[in-house]
Formats: sequence, structure tokens, C-alpha cells
Amino acid sequence: MSTPFHDEPADHLFGLPMPMVQVFGLRGEAIGDDRARVRMPFHALHTNSRGDVHGGALAVLLDCTLASAARAHDPVRFGVLTVDMTLHFVATASGEVVASAVCERRGRSLCFVRGEVHDAQGTLMALATGTFKLAERTTSA
Repeated sequence: MSTPFHDEPADHLFGLPMPMVQVFGLRGEAIGDDRARVRMPFHALHTNSRGDVHGGALAVLLDCTLASAARAHDPVRFGVLTVDMTLHFVATASGEVVASAVCERRGRSLCFVRGEVHDAQGTLMALATGTFKLAERTTSA
């Protein structure tokens, strides 16, 4: 995997403008070889009543990471639409987390992707699988 997007603006993820990534502080770490890795820092505004990272925040992280893996073969040429995504929450998170994903199969328009979220200690927090539709972008980012 490569990191050609390490200096991109806070509202971009792997070359594409996505204002929501700024709200969650998502930072793309690596993309390529049908894989992507995205980091989400801990933020108190993204927690539940117990102070753990809210499952919805983990869902955002996984959706963005799986979608990035789906377009990892040409990150700026394609956007994606989420067709479906299944999540399994395994443990609570109370700090920074990192998601990694791999595109298992890419067809002409549909991609099948799986991913995981781990905390700083390497503990598995969540698992996800998803189907994403490639959407060629008509304008540059």
C-alpha cells in the first residue's frame, strides 16, 4: 500500500473531497493493492453515554474505509456508493481506532469488501462486510 495522500486537506479522503471525514477527523493512512487503512482519533463528541466510541462513529469509519478499499485500484478516478454493509461490534473502544479493509472482488461495477477496526493495543473492535458500486467521477477532485 502507498501513502501518496499524506498531505491532503482535512476534508479529503484519498484524493476525494468528503466533508464528513473532517467532522470525524478521519485520516487516510494507506491505499493500494485493493486495501485501505484509515485512522479515527478519539473525540468526546463521538461517544455514547458510557464514554465509549459510539457504534455509529465506528460505522462511519468502516463505511469510509471499505469504500476506499473498493476504489483502491484508482482512488481519484472512482467514487463509490454503498449498496449494503453489515457490521458486527465485538468490543467497546475508548480511544483512537484504526480501520483496515480489503476488496475481495471487484467486478465492472460492484465490489465486495471486508474490514476490521482495532484499538491502539490491537484489540478487535468491529468487523464489517459491504458491497459497493463504483461510480466514475466526471470531474477532478
